[in-house]
Amino acid sequence: MGQKINPLGFRLGANQGHHSLWFAQPQNYSEGLQEDQKIRDCIRNYIQKNIRISSGVEGIACIEIQKRIDLIQVIIYMGFPKLLIEGRPRRIEELQMNVQKELNCVNRKLNIAVTRITNPYGHPNILAEFIAGQLKNRVSFRKAMKKAIELTEQAGTEGIQVQIAGRIDGKEIARVEWIREGRVPLQTIRAKIDYCSYTVGTIYGVLGIKIWIFVDEEE
Repeated sequence: MGQKINPLGFRLGANQGHHSLWFAQPQNYSEGLQEDQKIRDCIRNYIQKNIRISSGVEGIACIEIQKRIDLIQVIIYMGFPKLLIEGRPRRIEELQMNVQKELNCVNRKLNIAVTRITNPYGHPNILAEFIAGQLKNRVSFRKAMKKAIELTEQAGTEGIQVQIAGRIDGKEIARVEWIREGRVPLQTIRAKIDYCSYTVGTIYGVLGIKIWIFVDEEE
């Protein structure tokens, strides 16, 4: 039967890079992994707490971490970096202090940079946040999915598939609903596919959102 594999891991080394770049001895690997998770959680929590988000979209596409012996370089790819940069000018320094406190890294310097993405809605994480916001506001799931697909088409992608699973619209029996527009060739390794899975807590229970976006095909 169809074995599902994570499209990002499936394409590693072909047209997909790692989000964390560092080297560790096998016995220290788990510590480094937990450290990465802490950094990512800390940044997401800070943005949720300190920034008033009107559209319900934080706009973080991905957080890349590069570690050297004396430096941790964190790059935040955001769709709407104004949220973080506007308001207080020292926001990024404050965020840096928070992360350093969380990690308590004494002998390593932490450096955080924010990069803007050109088409925010062409990125699955931002799109999933958008759908999650709609579902929390009790918009019907079909409407939310169709709106998300419209936004992606404006960003100029080749195809998109959106799947929502769980107690949709508060029904007693959980089910899976999905919708596809354009083509999404999951078996073709040449095809660059962006993927994300996102959980959203609604008043009925937890729903899972999965999004596959077919960006382009390498010749």
